[in-house]
Amino acid sequence: MAGYKDDFILEITPQVLLKAYACGLFPMAESAEDPGLFWLEPERRGILPLDTVHIPRRLKRTIRSDVFEIRISTDFQGVINGCSEPMPGRRKTWINKEIRRLYGELFEMGYCHTVEAWQDGVLVGGLYGVSLNGAFFGESMFTFKTDASKVCLAHLVARLIAGGYTLLDTQFVTDHLSKFGTVEVARDAYNTLLSDALQKETDFYALSQRANGQDVLNVLNSQQTAS
Repeated sequence: MAGYKDDFILEITPQVLLKAYACGLFPMAESAEDPGLFWLEPERRGILPLDTVHIPRRLKRTIRSDVFEIRISTDFQGVINGCSEPMPGRRKTWINKEIRRLYGELFEMGYCHTVEAWQDGVLVGGLYGVSLNGAFFGESMFTFKTDASKVCLAHLVARLIAGGYTLLDTQFVTDHLSKFGTVEVARDAYNTLLSDALQKETDFYALSQRANGQDVLNVLNSQQTAS
């Protein structure tokens, strides 16, 4: 895995970050306490092919039942706070102040989006990532209720399909993501997918923000039928 330590963190702007994504790089921090960032360009990259996403049968029932109210890009601070919390299998977070600043600015600019699961007026799960033409770069997710982040991921995938996206970058393959069909591709193959995606014109809001679980399943089913 290639990594590039950045000694001039104060010079990183949202524009620089977007250019880095377009070149196949993404930033991380050593820890929440570390003020710096380093760039990563993995030799193998995790992606979730949008035409072969697998939704387990039990999760489909949860999605269809709308046990969570799904909101789109309404509470960035709440989502990144949730992503910063320790979780089973994740004792520490890499989200530092610089990550919060940069992605907060991208959110205000309309490049960073969140998918949020709410229950009884409380944010119980969500994810955030960066949208650039036909590519969506998933950054982090969290869940405080069973299946909350999984439902958010399903809503995200349907939204990307409806909006004409062709690449969902997950950075790495985890046990959680592999259940949805995430695979690894070599750097050269990833760069080809990225180059193609950057030529697309897309609309993150093509799917209504009021889309319910059945709407999401309909989009996913139509995509799989078409492929």
